[in-house]
Formats: sequence, C-alpha cells, structure tokens
Amino acid sequence: MSDATMQRFKAKPLVLEPGPQGQSGVHEDARVPLLLLLGVTGLVLLTACANVANLLLARGAGRAGEMAVRLSIGAGRGQLLAQLLTEAGVLAVLGGVAGLGVAKATLTLVASILPPFAATVVPATLDGRILAFTLGVAVVTGLVFGLYPALHSTRPDLVTVLKGQAGQPGGSRSASRFRTTLATVQITLSMALLVAAGLFIKSLYNVSRVDLGLQTSQLVTFSISPELNGYSPAQSVAFFARVEDAVRALPGVSSVGLSTVPLIAGSNWNTSVRVQGFEAGPDTNTDTSFSRVGAGFFKTLGIPLLRGREFSPADAAGAPKVAIVNQAFVRKFNLGDRVIGARMNTGGPDDPLDIEIVGLVQDAKYSEVKDAIPPQFFQPYQQDDAAGSISVYARASGDAAALLASVQAAVRALDPNLPVENPRTMEQQVRENVFLERMIGTLSSLFAALATVLAAIGLYGVLAYTVAQRTREFGLRMALGADGAMVRGLVLGQVLRMTLVGGLVGLALALGIGRGAQSLLFEMQGWDPAVLVLSTVLLGTVAFGAGFLPALRASRIAPMVALRDE
Repeated sequence: MSDATMQRFKAKPLVLEPGPQGQSGVHEDARVPLLLLLGVTGLVLLTACANVANLLLARGAGRAGEMAVRLSIGAGRGQLLAQLLTEAGVLAVLGGVAGLGVAKATLTLVASILPPFAATVVPATLDGRILAFTLGVAVVTGLVFGLYPALHSTRPDLVTVLKGQAGQPGGSRSASRFRTTLATVQITLSMALLVAAGLFIKSLYNVSRVDLGLQTSQLVTFSISPELNGYSPAQSVAFFARVEDAVRALPGVSSVGLSTVPLIAGSNWNTSVRVQGFEAGPDTNTDTSFSRVGAGFFKTLGIPLLRGREFSPADAAGAPKVAIVNQAFVRKFNLGDRVIGARMNTGGPDDPLDIEIVGLVQDAKYSEVKDAIPPQFFQPYQQDDAAGSISVYARASGDAAALLASVQAAVRALDPNLPVENPRTMEQQVRENVFLERMIGTLSSLFAALATVLAAIGLYGVLAYTVAQRTREFGLRMALGADGAMVRGLVLGQVLRMTLVGGLVGLALALGIGRGAQSLLFEMQGWDPAVLVLSTVLLGTVAFGAGFLPALRASRIAPMVALRDE
C-alpha cells in the first residue's frame, strides 16, 4: 500500500451507528424504497381526496334547495358549515376505519414478500402510533377537502334557487371549474403512478431475466453450524462429510454439493491474493471473492466446468492445496490460456505460491442477483482449518419442495440438537434476494391500479353530473339539428382536453419520479419510452371508457322531453 493510500485510509472517519438497529443493512437498503412508497401512497391519498371533494360538490349541488330553505328561515351559515364539515369528518373516519382492513391485507402481502431476516428489521405490523397517524390523516384530509364544498353549498343565490328559475344553482360555474380541475388532477396523479409502476415492473422483469450462471430449478439448500454446538473444526469437517453422504442417500437426490458461503444470499467473503505472473503495484486491487466447497459442488449447482477438473475426495487436509477459479478471476489477473497449473496464495508477499489452480468454471452469481459477477476462487472445504458452518445444496430428480422435509430429517438423525437453518428451494432463495424489487413492483402496481380506478370514477362523476346539468342545452342543440355524434363529440372533447392536460403534467411528474428512483431501476432509465407509451395508452383508454357512458347518455336525450322538463 502506498503512502498516499495509507493517508486516505487514516483520514476515514469512524462512524457509530445506533445499537438497537443491529448489524443488518436492510434498514439502509430499504430507506429509499420505503420513502418512495410513502410518496406513492401520498399521491393515491390525494387522488382519493380529490374524488371525495368532487362527490361532496355534487352532493352539495343536489342539496342547494335544502341549504337555501334553511338559510331563508334563519339558520346561520356557521351552523350549516359545522354540519357539512361534521358529515365530511364522519365520512373520513369511516373511510379510515375501513382502510385499516385494506392496510392489514397489504401488510399480509408485504410479509409474504419479505424474507425472514428483513421481516425483523421492517416489521409488517400495525401499532398504536400508526393507527393514531392514520386516524389523524383521515380526519384532516376529510375536513380540508370537505371545506370548499361546504363553503360553496352554504352560499347559494336564495332567490334563484327558491324560485327554481335555472337548472343550476348560483355559483355553479365556479364549482364546475373546480370539479373539472379536481378530475384533471386525478388524471395527472394516475399518469405519474402508472409510469412509476411500469418502471418498477419492467425493472423487476429485467432482474428476473438475469443469467445467474447456475441452474436453480429442482435445487434445495439449507445451512448447518456445528461450531455453535461446540464442534471443533476437525469435527465439523467430519460431520459435513456425514451430512453429505446422508443427503446423497435420500431417494430423489441426484447430487449434493457443499459451500461455506451461501450463494445469492448477501454473504461476501473476500481476500487479497497473489497470482503467478501478475505484477501488482502498491495500490493494485487484488481482492477477490472466495468460498470453500466440496466435491461435486459445481455439478450440483449446474455451473459448467470449462477446463481442468473439479475437486475430489482426495483433496483433503494434508493434500496439496488446490483451487478452481472463474472467468472473471482469469480476466482480472491476466491468466489467459495458462490458467491451469498457475499458482497463487492468500498470504503475505513473502509466502510461497502454494496453491495450484486445477480448474476453470463459468462465471456465476455470488452474493447478489443484481451485482456484477466478481472474480472468485474456490478451495476444498476439507482443507479449511477453521470450518464451522456450511451450506448444503441437493439437486432433486423430482419436486424440490418435497425434498426439504427429507433433508431436514436426515440431519436430525445425525444430530437432533443441531438446527437446520434456512431450508428452502434455490428459486425461493433467488426471490428473497430481490425482495425489495418485488415489494416495490407489487405495491406500486396496486397503488397505480387503485389511483387509476379512482380517477376513472372521478372523471365519470364529473361528466355524468355535467351531462345532467346540461340536459336543456343538449336538448336544444338536438332540436336545432345536432345529431348524437355531435353531442357525443362535445362530451368526449371535454374528456380529451382533461386527459391531455392531466396526462402531460403527469408525464412531467413521472419523469421526476423516474429520475429520483433511478438507483432502484435495473438495466433501464427512468424515462423508458416503452413504459411512457404504454402508460399513456392505458390512461387514455381508461379515460375514454369513463367518458363514453355519459357521452352516450347525452346523445340519447329526447329534445322535447328535455325542453318540457326544463
């Protein structure tokens, strides 16, 4: 290490973390995704509030006569405001209570996605603080978004309303603009959420298509730690061999492999190496990942052997030290075609190169699905003088899940006091490794779907109310020669204008979300064209569907009936 590197090392601060958080890094990894989901939840809440405000406005217009009568016989406006805000508050509380059931179902879904180690850090449970916060948010949003409808409903034009001389109460034009604005805001939020959900779904799809370099189907895994039961390293190695033989003898097991580092489980073992023929300077990075494995490990995992040989039972303690490396190791240390027979060591610069490379295997994922495959070397676990725990992999000839009970029973038969840790299929292990991507993709999709449904309901409500208010106008137009297509065009034209404005603003908001979530996306940009186009088409289709029924109803108005009713 050079003097400059040593100075940089010494200048690094010593960071102390709160002890109650433990040593898990899940809380740090989950911070950005959870903040993002909180923001998404806020957007859904705003969409729901806009919907409620629209409904209260429509209900207030229907009660204009009632409010006018009350005011005319002496009721104070403050009394009416208190009544309407109380109704809005009760509605908010009832909605909040009903939402607890949805929250419970959502948390159950989250718990099914979280792996055990993450569930202890991010508990998917409701507590008193959450309930109090939820109740507070429900009441405050209910009152805030119920205020404008209450204010509008309690200031009607008494003469106009009581005489019934118009189809609309006084001030309805401003209320109509407000309702239209709220519906447009809902479209905006829906577009942003649809794009965000599309980005995370595509990112998860990209993750699911990653070439792991190994075959996960029909493969089960579990870990054991004899050292925790007082086994010495030599006793542990002997016990590993007994476990390997017992699992291999089970019906339905075609091969067994052992590894001191569990694959694709977030574990990282790294060390610095010296390799024959590779000149390393004082600041050259010679770190590489490693694991100690048993004979048949690569065959069991489905990792192709490209050159040389696998380990055999003869590679035991006291035998010459050997290693197998992957392609990334060869590239990093410029071994080329001379890899087989090259020598290396993991000791100091004066130690002999006492490890012979006897095999080359294809690159395979080591710790994380999303991370690049690191340089790796493997050694026989029998040559490890500090062995204490190991992961066992068994390839099934049939159903892998059915094999789990058998392998656990085989271990218990050897030592009933030794727990079997994390028994699972390898496919389950891979899913748990990308649990954050799965959680974000699933929840954002559900939230986007909910927001889109709310926007469709809000848009339908606005248009249906507008058609009802414009019955006389449409009847007059049709009496003067307008046909149904022209009337439908008027209504759908309003839908188009609202969708264009809301969609464009929503796209701008979505681009901001995509930029902020870039670190969470895998092999894609936050402005993915396919996602933007698909989201636009989906929202346009939903908006058209929400507007079609009111437009159809408007085009079927009988002119004489409409004019006579007015």
